[in-house]
Amino acid sequence: MTILLAGANGQVGREISERATKFGLEVVGFDAQGMDITDLEAIRRQAAACQPKVIINAAAYTAVDKAESERDLAFAINCDGASNLARVSAERNIPLLHISTDYVFDGEKDGDYIESDVPNPVSVYGESKYAGELAVAGHCEQTVILRVSWVFGQYGHNFVKTMLRLGAERDELNVVNDQYGAPTPATSIADTLLGMAEKMIKRPDELTIDDWGLFHLPSDPGVTWYEFAAEIFEQAEKVGVIEQKPKINPVGSEAYPTPVKRPRNSRLGTIRGTTAIEWRPELQRMLVKGN
Repeated sequence: MTILLAGANGQVGREISERATKFGLEVVGFDAQGMDITDLEAIRRQAAACQPKVIINAAAYTAVDKAESERDLAFAINCDGASNLARVSAERNIPLLHISTDYVFDGEKDGDYIESDVPNPVSVYGESKYAGELAVAGHCEQTVILRVSWVFGQYGHNFVKTMLRLGAERDELNVVNDQYGAPTPATSIADTLLGMAEKMIKRPDELTIDDWGLFHLPSDPGVTWYEFAAEIFEQAEKVGVIEQKPKINPVGSEAYPTPVKRPRNSRLGTIRGTTAIEWRPELQRMLVKGN
């Protein structure tokens, strides 16, 4: 019942490792030092050693701004690395579950982005992740590509932790209010992938064509970064993480010039039937657990 996990030290990877026992699964996880996914032979060696039934790729280059000046590195990890994992999955005739992003879209759509919408990334990061999607689909038939957005959790760097740190340092914060999307808990992403893996490993006879391909993981409700920050501080004050919430001012994106244009709207919808996540209860659990 083994899963080979790339990116084991990331936000989602750590949750996958910790939550796998709930699904009766064993995870053999690797960080970049343990298995460099840009090295095809390194993946082959580890796969031969642990004989996995499924591979999950939670590894990614996620420094959106730095990617503009580190294009080769972003593509090496997000495209070439994903391609290598897909090649090994195909060689071993086992499924690959791959995490992608809302940043494959340009953000110009007014409504939710669904799986049939055509990607048009406007950043190197988005381009590299879309290239990774194409590589994965091109090399491995037994593939799930799961697009997620605005990931947060107890591990790694994310918007929740940044807001709490800044809120402890300042009485007043300016937060962008013209970019719209949906926060997604790392725990929910992990559970979604593990649920898929469990079916693939334990009930393969039940698999149909509907279990493969591209999926979006919607999360409710949709918010701006400003509205997300307001909810973070509201809940943090309520559970005692902070004594008093700072004043938050909504501002336009022009107040924070960055090397890359971020999507105006990157909210994900679905036509594949993926169950939408309610992120606010998970935010509260994260804050209580970390308190």
